[in-house]
Amino acid sequence: MSAESGIPSRLKITDGSKFRLSDFKTDDRIGHDKKSAHTRIRDCVDRMAVLQGRLAAHGSHGILVVLQGMDTAGKDGAIRHAFSGLNPQGFHVTSFKTPAGAAEKRDDLWRVHLMAPARGDIAVFNRSHYEDVLIARVHPDIVRARGLDPDTPDFWDHRLADLRHFETYLTHQNIVILKLFLHISADEQKKRILKRLTQPEKRWKFSPSDLAERGKWPEYTQAYEAAIQATSTPEAPWHIIPADHKWVARLMVAEALLEVLEGLHLKVPDEKLSDTLRAARDTLLAEDSKKP
Repeated sequence: MSAESGIPSRLKITDGSKFRLSDFKTDDRIGHDKKSAHTRIRDCVDRMAVLQGRLAAHGSHGILVVLQGMDTAGKDGAIRHAFSGLNPQGFHVTSFKTPAGAAEKRDDLWRVHLMAPARGDIAVFNRSHYEDVLIARVHPDIVRARGLDPDTPDFWDHRLADLRHFETYLTHQNIVILKLFLHISADEQKKRILKRLTQPEKRWKFSPSDLAERGKWPEYTQAYEAAIQATSTPEAPWHIIPADHKWVARLMVAEALLEVLEGLHLKVPDEKLSDTLRAARDTLLAEDSKKP
């Protein structure tokens, strides 16, 4: 099998009506090997750095990367490797946990909208607005604690519709949405949790709640399927990223963002600025002739 460039179309969900997680392999290598993947990631990172500068210069579009996945799926590592060349001035990462403080009494999307990217910027939601239809759905007491009733008819369908409409609104504002689900198997998760327990430098990552959440694997699978089914659209599709091999997931995340940046067809800033730039250059060079 030959390596595929970019994100294979079979991993992109634009219509979730027939979506099932079980239809997607968690250990798919997408035709790559580890060595070539590392080289390709570096190439993607270098190219993204150039295109990020053009994104900022044009200021016409923003990019929102939504990263979701089961615990240990590799979201942090994907950000660290795939986005390592981005300029922090135009790039930020936000993680949405259980609403607290001012957010507790606000609507679900209030805090999310505040962290959406400006045009010209790239934002990553490492655990996103989808937590309100994932962890909150598996643990409905989180919803009740905010004075809401998750047993209301169509409660979750309405929440999912709100997310879909919110994303449509953002796209109308020239915010491109890239949604990535890092798809890991239960067996691979078990290996990674054990690694956290046995390696001293990784033990800090372990929490007893990790095992409790692992015990709810079927419930989370159902919640993810429902979310992806309801919110996959041509303008904001989901991408199912095989994550059993960390290097595959990191490569696919890098390929996905590069594909979005290249799809904007950002050119070097307009040549009409050349007269202004030439005048600035001449002014600076003239300083040399004035020196005694």
